[in-house]
Amino acid sequence: MNPGFSIGDGTVIGSGSVVTKDVPVNVVAVGNPCRAKNKITEKDKSSFLEMLCNE
Repeated sequence: MNPGFSIGDGTVIGSGSVVTKDVPVNVVAVGNPCRAKNKITEKDKSSFLEMLCNE
């Protein structure tokens, strides 16, 4: 991540991505330069937590 930029709460940055500008909240962002690809919904969050609890 380059200095001076922020990553929003709940955001997931892909491995090897280069953050060159602010990234919004609750998105999956990947690439070089890093770009938001998918919005993370409340349903996504609850499904993930349910999966973790069942392991």
